[in-house]
Amino acid sequence: MDTANVAEIAEMAALGVVYGVTTNPSLIAKSGRTQAEVIPEICSLVDGPVSAEVISTDCEGMVAEARRLMKISDKVVVKIPCISEGLKAVKILAKEGIKTNVSPFIGRLDDIGENGVALVENMVKVFRQYNLDTQIIAASIRNMEHVEKVMLAGADIATIPTKVLKEMLLHPLTDKGLAQFLEDYKNSLK
Repeated sequence: MDTANVAEIAEMAALGVVYGVTTNPSLIAKSGRTQAEVIPEICSLVDGPVSAEVISTDCEGMVAEARRLMKISDKVVVKIPCISEGLKAVKILAKEGIKTNVSPFIGRLDDIGENGVALVENMVKVFRQYNLDTQIIAASIRNMEHVEKVMLAGADIATIPTKVLKEMLLHPLTDKGLAQFLEDYKNSLK
């Protein structure tokens, strides 16, 4: 899931459809709580990784934040911006065994006329060709079509907002079929 809303995470985790969670400073701010309050609670709700993003834009600040975030839980993966200072921080953190997340933002790329899914496809080809030990996380998912396309492109993970996740759980034919089954059962009792 791509949210910092603990109630939404609990709801979807109870369905068994959420493995991990990714957050960012905007989502944390929208929750009305601090990162130090929200991230531990999210970690208690899911079995998988929880991405917590740094706010610093310089390498030294990112590394310090990453070390602090890692103290919250061993589930935390530190989200680093893909800028030169961020890549320097990733190199340092990797040597320390701290897991990091630098994701392509599919929806944002689409917003500026680029093809975010094509980027994922190319990343998959390159990472497999050179046997790079990493997972591809497609972020900024905007709709169900994005989910389908990035999964078909080979992304290992998609960060899906609650709205899209809920849309994925609905289908008019399922609803129609269920209504018919219930009606048939009800009529059989008469």
